[in-house]
Amino acid sequence: MTRLAAAFSRGPALVCFVTAGDGDTAAVLDALVAGGADAIELGMPFTDPMADGPAIQAANLRSFAAGTTTAEVFRLAADFRARHPQMPLALMGYANPMTVRGPEWFANECAAAGVDGVICVDLPPEEDDALGPALRECGIAPIRLATPTSDAARLPTILAGSAGFLYYVSVAGITGKQQAAQASIEANVARIKAATDLPVVVGFGVRTPGQAAAIARVADGVAVGSAIVELVGEHGGEAPEMVREYVEGLAEAVHSAR
Repeated sequence: MTRLAAAFSRGPALVCFVTAGDGDTAAVLDALVAGGADAIELGMPFTDPMADGPAIQAANLRSFAAGTTTAEVFRLAADFRARHPQMPLALMGYANPMTVRGPEWFANECAAAGVDGVICVDLPPEEDDALGPALRECGIAPIRLATPTSDAARLPTILAGSAGFLYYVSVAGITGKQQAAQASIEANVARIKAATDLPVVVGFGVRTPGQAAAIARVADGVAVGSAIVELVGEHGGEAPEMVREYVEGLAEAVHSAR
């Protein structure tokens, strides 16, 4: 069983996102684990993060100002894997940094760093050959995204070749700005789960334990990113402890649905 499969085998999972190179990333990653996260997404900073709202945009700028490179992202991932051998870790970002040196290079670096999956926000499934085959060859799960507009005609294309879990983007917008109505989430999760055995993780706009618990009752996982990134930006050296406390509340809410 893969690390990702194990994370979802216990019931609804809490998936937490943080931007690589923003603050003391190693300490924040450890805080996510200590707080009870079941899987982690490590964001690769990018100059034009079109799907991200102000919080993650600002985190990307802070990361670049600190001199973060792709090599540093992989170093953070490899060090995390050494400290937490069983915790699933996915890289989340945009196609250019993942493909500029060739998909095989990127996939090999992921494998060497112990990365379990890759979420490429701006690479549609119709362009899977730009990255997907190289990832699968190295045992890395290409994690695809579905949205409220992913209809019955397109959903099979999204699911083909997807692995690890399916990330359901619950709003047709950017991260952190608004949350979809629970009824919409329930209807779309049910529709997607009828088409796949992959775990379905709901993200975008989730901030409170109450929201997380409601989603966990109908989905296989809940993803939280912008709210965590905001804590990192606001609290500096005290951020890891603030993140741990916040994630504890989310984890308790999500796991209560098990």
